[in-house]
Amino acid sequence: MRATLMLCDYAAVADGKLYISGGGWSVTGPEPSPSAVAIKIDVPWTQANDRIHLQLRLLGEDGHAVVAQTPVGELPVEVQGEFEVGRPPGLKHGTPIDVPMAFPFGPLPILPGKRYSWELRLNGDTQPDWHLAFTTRELPESPPGIYTVDPAAEA
Repeated sequence: MRATLMLCDYAAVADGKLYISGGGWSVTGPEPSPSAVAIKIDVPWTQANDRIHLQLRLLGEDGHAVVAQTPVGELPVEVQGEFEVGRPPGLKHGTPIDVPMAFPFGPLPILPGKRYSWELRLNGDTQPDWHLAFTTRELPESPPGIYTVDPAAEA
């Protein structure tokens, strides 16, 4: 299987096509903001009508899953699911089948000045080009004469 991944500000799938806005970046922040991962999977002809398990997860610099606080506790930032594609009528024998996917995310629990990567796994397997790395900018330093006050430190 082949997969192409892209970081973008917005992505959606309609009529079997990916619609991407603000795509192709690898540096963001420093503040968390909404983003999306756009993926195009080429399913081989021989794997049509097979169930394919998909996992897309956010990894930190240490290679471990990034976790987010949820109502049920801390959980990894990931998407999991299964899909299956059939062979469209009239498609030439041996032609790979396009599977476009878009995964929008709200602001993620990422820190300034760090490196992260999205890792795609299909049926438990991954490839080097199924990792999509990005960096968050450092927080800007305050200009001379301007001081940042931490309200928690005042208490």
